[in-house]
Amino acid sequence: MSTGKKILIWTLLAIVLAAGVFVYFRFYFVFGDGVKAGELNQFTYKGYVWKTYEGKIIQAGFKGTAPKTGGNATIQSYIFDFSVDDEEVANELMRCSGKIVELHYKEYLGALPWRGMQKHIVDKIISVTSTE
Repeated sequence: MSTGKKILIWTLLAIVLAAGVFVYFRFYFVFGDGVKAGELNQFTYKGYVWKTYEGKIIQAGFKGTAPKTGGNATIQSYIFDFSVDDEEVANELMRCSGKIVELHYKEYLGALPWRGMQKHIVDKIISVTSTE
């Protein structure tokens, strides 16, 4: 085998390896995980090619102001968008609209179309409480 072919083969192997490492860290490496709680506002099953479960949680909180301005604290809401790839968890969430839910999620650096539209993937329901 000539030197030119060896260089070409090693270069292609290095490119394939680098691409594999990039894809793994971008789409399959769990960057972080945690728990979010709030009122389940919306949960849908949608998509053109890949049908995925998508949801929104509204988290209410207080937004403080600087002491120098003398302003009042205001209530501010934060919307947490997430996807679910486990059908059993999704079926449970379909029955929880309007309730306070506490969800465990995994955060990825990139979204895959068959996993969901969001980078946050809920993998388990910790608790569900009624808002009444």
